[in-house]
Amino acid sequence: MLFNSFEFIFVFLPIVFVFYFYFLKKRWGTLSLLWLVLTSLIYYSWWNIYYLPLILISIAINYVLGVLLNKNALNPYRKPILILGIIFNIGLLIYYKYADFFISNVNVVFSTNIPLLHLALPLAISFFTFQQIAYLVDIYKREVTSSSLLEYALFVTFFPQLIAGPIVHQRKSCLNSSK
Repeated sequence: MLFNSFEFIFVFLPIVFVFYFYFLKKRWGTLSLLWLVLTSLIYYSWWNIYYLPLILISIAINYVLGVLLNKNALNPYRKPILILGIIFNIGLLIYYKYADFFISNVNVVFSTNIPLLHLALPLAISFFTFQQIAYLVDIYKREVTSSSLLEYALFVTFFPQLIAGPIVHQRKSCLNSSK
């Protein structure tokens, strides 16, 4: 669903706005955040629902790593946790963007016949990968503290910025502006 499509402008966006502002009017702040996360995930999966587990797993792993990084500043495992998080995120990106490229080159160089994976590139994988790396680095540097899972999920999936960017730091996001 594109931002300029009729289904986005006349169906999706009005439904998101109406319910979001209704929940806010009722002072159901958590429900309004949950609504935005759910609608952002619907927006994300509209292109290909098979990649929904990818972003959910990525969010879960990065959130747990962020919580671990937020623990005691003297924890000797903070730097290895950060490195693990960066490797995980870059690994996902490399797998989805370059797996067929590497297999093709191995086939040419070594005269093998390894079948290509023919992976479709997940929507916004670069944006949400680099945004999550920035989040982990910010927590490591103590520039932000870990937020709730719901706030973090919204930070990563918020549909107006998910596919078009920009990549933002959580300390500069709209979620942190009120704190």
